[in-house]
Amino acid sequence: MSHSQFPYSRHRRLRSSENIRRMAAEHHLLPRDFIAPLFVMEGKNRKEEIPSMPGYFRFSIDLMLTEAEEIVSLGIPSVLLFAKVPDEKKDNKGTEALNPEGLMQQAIRALKEQFPELVVMTDVALDPYSSYGHDGIVEDGQILNDESAELLAKMAVSHAEAGADFVAPSDMMDGRILMIREALEEMGYVNTGIMSYSAKYASSYYGPFRDALDSAPGFGDKKTYQMDPSNVTEAVKEAISDEQEGADIIMVKPGLPYLDVVRAVKESVYLPVSVYNVSGEYAMIKAAANMGWIDEEDAMMEALISFKRAGADLIATYFAKDAARLLQK
Repeated sequence: MSHSQFPYSRHRRLRSSENIRRMAAEHHLLPRDFIAPLFVMEGKNRKEEIPSMPGYFRFSIDLMLTEAEEIVSLGIPSVLLFAKVPDEKKDNKGTEALNPEGLMQQAIRALKEQFPELVVMTDVALDPYSSYGHDGIVEDGQILNDESAELLAKMAVSHAEAGADFVAPSDMMDGRILMIREALEEMGYVNTGIMSYSAKYASSYYGPFRDALDSAPGFGDKKTYQMDPSNVTEAVKEAISDEQEGADIIMVKPGLPYLDVVRAVKESVYLPVSVYNVSGEYAMIKAAANMGWIDEEDAMMEALISFKRAGADLIATYFAKDAARLLQK
């Protein structure tokens, strides 16, 4: 009997069993793809769940090391460190950001001492240290660019001195990658990498993160420095600029609503591209799963493979541990 309506190539052959589907898979997730964000706070023996990020915590340095041990044991090669600074240590000059005995600097030293092979990346931005909650120095209601970039360069050097492997400027000031690279070179930290948040959008998906660090802007918004969600070509321009200024890894943030940007950036630069699967994306999956509307594990893995499919080499995600556990099965 003739089935001339069918070609001899039947696409379903490669879907016919679990093993065949695995063999034919175009993209793969591995624990080494992940960067695990770590939130550190002052004190001892403290662990606080972040209300809008169920299952994710802030740690004092001692308990952060226990968390890092688990991260390392799961085969995750890198952490991205964020510090929650008490209000009384915040000002408009980033004074605490440059404190060699500050929380961030202490946390870096502790991690590198206990886990020398762990790749420690650090958040470089002023919003956790700013009395205004902005990523730069504020004057007359404006966020100053060049003065902020100079301060960020000093902050990056301070992290490098403490032992950071990569600094990760998340501020979106113009020209800050060149300033940071020059400052690191001048101080002899020629091997300290820069993972630049090149395309960071003014997104509504950051809400839970600001809850985690108490870093919401005290006035206005961040639209004069973070990118307009309408734009893709601008993201490519930003990424190319950062590549030329001395970045080592290019970051796109957020993740799921910006997969087209990940692809466009990946096709435009010669550096590894990372993507940040941000707090709002995490919280949405957690909330929907909690209501019984979606399967959490399936939705998590589907989201993570979408980043690889779009072209991301590295994925910063709050799901890093959960996904790594699943991948080890």
